[in-house]
Amino acid sequence: MRFIPHTEKDIREMLETIGIPDVDQLFSGIPNDLQLGKKYLDLPPALSESEVFDALRQIQMRNPDNEEMSSFLGAGAYRHYSPAIIGSLIQRGEFSTSYTPYQAEVSQGTLQAIYEFQTMISMLTGMDVVNASMYDGASALAESVLMANRINKQKEYLVASAVHPEYRETTATYLRGTDLQLKNIPYSSDGTTDFEFIRKHLNSNISAVVLQSPNFFGIV
Repeated sequence: MRFIPHTEKDIREMLETIGIPDVDQLFSGIPNDLQLGKKYLDLPPALSESEVFDALRQIQMRNPDNEEMSSFLGAGAYRHYSPAIIGSLIQRGEFSTSYTPYQAEVSQGTLQAIYEFQTMISMLTGMDVVNASMYDGASALAESVLMANRINKQKEYLVASAVHPEYRETTATYLRGTDLQLKNIPYSSDGTTDFEFIRKHLNSNISAVVLQSPNFFGIV
């Protein structure tokens, strides 16, 4: 909501209602030597709304932005293009009830979205099983590591060091107190995973190899 200042008439009526002659009296409890006052603030003349926008835009232009430089803020949330059709798709009725699926009557949208996404990822990757109902990437990774152990009973994992560090920390926390072991796969100076390391250490004791694409550095 835009800020609409009081008129002079509004201010006079409010001052009369509370029984003081001017706005300065509102601050009379503050010692004079602690009050900044106009002579100390030395503010420039007031600007109109359009002039304020122009002034702020000039300040903003002094800062580099993502169009000019690479940003690693978020380390995993990188620039990407969202097609215009997305806006139309998410307004379709089957997605309009999306909500945390704790109640059947309000979960149809979420369940439909999860089903469509899982199906698409399965088709793109050729995987037999895809799960998109986890809360976040970190817990999803940890659960998949545990699932691999339940399937093949092996207890060693090769985990790329270029996987998000918080994901790796969460997985290590999940495995604490078990006899499952994580072995880090190094990455090269350009941020790519060392696949030669994987070839050398891949054996029948390895339950799974954990990779991330794009990885923590944005490498596909």
